[in-house]
Amino acid sequence: MSIDILMPALSPTMEEGTLAKWHVKVGDTVKAGDVIAEIETDKATMEVEAVDEGVIEAILVDAGTENVKVNAPIAKLAGEGESPAPPPSKEAPAKAAPAAEAPKAAPAPAAPAQAAGETAAPAKPAPAAAPTGDRVFASPLARRLASAANLDLKSIAGTGPHGRVVKADVEAAQKGGAPAAKAAPASAPAAVSAPAEPRKVLSLEQMGIPAGSYDLVPLDGMRKTIARRLTDSFRDVPHFPLTIDLEIDALLAARAKINHLLEGQGVKVSVNDIIIKAVAVALKRVPEANASYTPEGIALHKHADIAVAVAIDGGLITPIVRAAETKGLAQISAEVKDLAARAKSKKLKPEEFQGGTFSVSNLGMFGIKAFASIINEPQGAIMSVGAGEQRPVVKNGELAVATVMTVTLTCDHRVVDGAIGAKFLAAFKPLIEEPLTLIV
Repeated sequence: MSIDILMPALSPTMEEGTLAKWHVKVGDTVKAGDVIAEIETDKATMEVEAVDEGVIEAILVDAGTENVKVNAPIAKLAGEGESPAPPPSKEAPAKAAPAAEAPKAAPAPAAPAQAAGETAAPAKPAPAAAPTGDRVFASPLARRLASAANLDLKSIAGTGPHGRVVKADVEAAQKGGAPAAKAAPASAPAAVSAPAEPRKVLSLEQMGIPAGSYDLVPLDGMRKTIARRLTDSFRDVPHFPLTIDLEIDALLAARAKINHLLEGQGVKVSVNDIIIKAVAVALKRVPEANASYTPEGIALHKHADIAVAVAIDGGLITPIVRAAETKGLAQISAEVKDLAARAKSKKLKPEEFQGGTFSVSNLGMFGIKAFASIINEPQGAIMSVGAGEQRPVVKNGELAVATVMTVTLTCDHRVVDGAIGAKFLAAFKPLIEEPLTLIV
């Protein structure tokens, strides 16, 4: 029995991807865990592993094909212990000729499309029961989710093709319930609510820009995803900004001393590394700000997983420094540099850029004085960091000059209201203005 190899969902938000490369060809034998293909998503290029054993019977989607939908068949596998189906023989019609010599009868109306000499397609087999033994069939995403949740795949009943454990099964196991059965198609059209009418988008020509006066760069997967997610966030999340100024002369002096101490170790701490650490410490001191909105309630996160905005060709990605409150500046610096380098080459793993509890976006190196970012759902807040510059300040009633940096906290009002946001910034400010407080 042939098994369909489906386009995997390599992230919870993935809807389609590019089948970049095949590592197998028709006739190759594969076993569970073998890398069979490379898939390009909107954020990264990832390897796809086989979840079944057998022989590659057919390649259905060529390498380089774009916009392949999740769960679309991309290849066929002859099941374990079976031989792949032979290609159709050119003599097949001649062998089928005796059927045409049978007594004439009225053609059966149930199969008008079946031509003479063709064989009827076999009925689609019923899903096989979950496999037994030590080997567990599971999608790559399900394996990652189960590993992150410390769940034993052997204890989860699979509802996917051939008993495969899929994302929904792992999520159901996390909630302590059985996976929901697939709902039968509704028979009454009236029971299906009408979809909202899409917003009408005018062409540039309709808005007065003449054709031929511009070059059109097609949207790639990353740009489409960024456009969709940020539009959803800006439209659906009730957000507001809180802005403060910070004096950073002490931070700059502390950074110079730290880098002097680390000289020769291949690590150079940046201002952004110190900001990441300070954000993480402040979130632990004000845990109400380290939160996400869900329909079931407010999720208060146990660790400060800081997503750091990194500009790459074609868009933006936010790799994550996990449990940043537990790490020193040298470790944070090394992790950020490694994550940023692999982000630019699209070599990040999904768990390295998905999730996070808080984001930091720094445009200070581009001379931007102040800005407000769009919230990166499902996080409750994002901090926008501007450039440090010398400004006049009043100290003890006298005019002075200090290096000042403006930061803006954009908050999801459903989670981080004004009082919580102000409390967080009040905890963050002294960590930046007197960096020694980061270690006490």
